[in-house]
Amino acid sequence: MSLKIKLIWDFRGPEALKTAKHHEVHLKEFAQRENLHYHKMGVTELNPMYSYTYITVEETDMKIYRDALKPHRGELA
Repeated sequence: MSLKIKLIWDFRGPEALKTAKHHEVHLKEFAQRENLHYHKMGVTELNPMYSYTYITVEETDMKIYRDALKPHRGELA
């Protein structure tokens, strides 16, 4: 069983949620264009000034996503 990694992009400010949702669109486009698998993708709003976009991928695909998309942080899923 391989590890799953959650890659995260943080957005802050009054437009944080809107920006996070827009970033999610680009993540989906990238995954489709590169024919890459992912487990889960979404947007979380923690408060009106802070939201983040995330994608959960297999450890084996993590470097492809990381190197191309430069997430702000990652964690084990």
